[in-house]
Amino acid sequence: MTHISQALPFWLSLLLVPVVILAAALGGWWVLLVPAATWWLFSIIDSFAGLNEANADPTTPDTQLFWYRLITLIWLPIQVALTYGLIWYVQQSDLGTAEAIGLFFGVGVLSGTIGINYAHELMHQRNRAERWLADLLLAMVFYSHFRSEHLLVHHRYVGTGRDPVTARYNEGFHRFYPRVLQQSLVSAFRAEGAMQQRRGRPWWHRTNPFWKYWALQAGFLLAAFLIGGWAGVGLLLFQAGVAIWQLELVNYVEHYGLTRKYLGDGRYEHVRPRHSWNASHKASNWLLINLQRHSDHHYKPDRRFPLLQTYSSTEAPQLPAGYPVMTVAAMIPPLWKRIMNPRVKAWRRQFYPEIKDWHPYNKALNPAPR
Repeated sequence: MTHISQALPFWLSLLLVPVVILAAALGGWWVLLVPAATWWLFSIIDSFAGLNEANADPTTPDTQLFWYRLITLIWLPIQVALTYGLIWYVQQSDLGTAEAIGLFFGVGVLSGTIGINYAHELMHQRNRAERWLADLLLAMVFYSHFRSEHLLVHHRYVGTGRDPVTARYNEGFHRFYPRVLQQSLVSAFRAEGAMQQRRGRPWWHRTNPFWKYWALQAGFLLAAFLIGGWAGVGLLLFQAGVAIWQLELVNYVEHYGLTRKYLGDGRYEHVRPRHSWNASHKASNWLLINLQRHSDHHYKPDRRFPLLQTYSSTEAPQLPAGYPVMTVAAMIPPLWKRIMNPRVKAWRRQFYPEIKDWHPYNKALNPAPR
């Protein structure tokens, strides 16, 4: 895995950068090139490229993963230059308001599909510099608390009612989205406050990362104002909203309807591969740096993306298509339920035939985990 040729497929995200620049230069309907490329082009490639179910040696050391890691390390300056460069460009060009909004919709798709995803990879690493890169990428989309929520809440409570990000059975995205926006922020803040309390400190202690979150976000807002005025601030906030929407669409897909068995007395079974939806489609895994190998990520959260393992359908549930297709389906609740509800029911029969009453799981009514 030391040769760049093996890592190059995961560098396909860089091709989206000239697509954004081309869209800005051409204007008009061309500003929709970025969502077309990420949602449709990679879905088309998936249909031809097929599946990749091969597993790399999970004990491969970091020293052999330089070309894989590099793409996540260089993305921050690329995203900063692209975003703020386009804020400046919009002020100087003859793009209309609708074109500027369309362009920054594409920027948001890029910062959500690539930027937040890379931040997710980086935040799980032990290297302090990588965690800082993650914080900066998340601050650019004003979703810094995602790090606290993801590490302290989601990974611990996934598949239970205490995890806001686990989409409930028959819960449409239009209901999931406002719920998760509110609950994730609250749960992240409470988790960090509880950590401070365990260390004998008040929540407002300077070591609470929320101070860093707010400071970084304020810095990005100030930079947008200095470059583009209030219009620049509006464009930055708009792309952030699109990016957050993209992230939560993926979160919705990853665990929809999958619940851990309640064992009584506030106890739940341990997280297993069966508690995440997986997809082995090549092109979308290249774009999303193996995020679709989601079961293994929950098994080994700090495992580098090229080493994530895939599982068979006897161990973990499989999606019928990659995330680009499934997130579009999630936006259409009747279509989503027609595709996924029978699969959730089959999953229940396969792994939990002893559970006869699923109502407490469907409505998150089981007692909260201890």
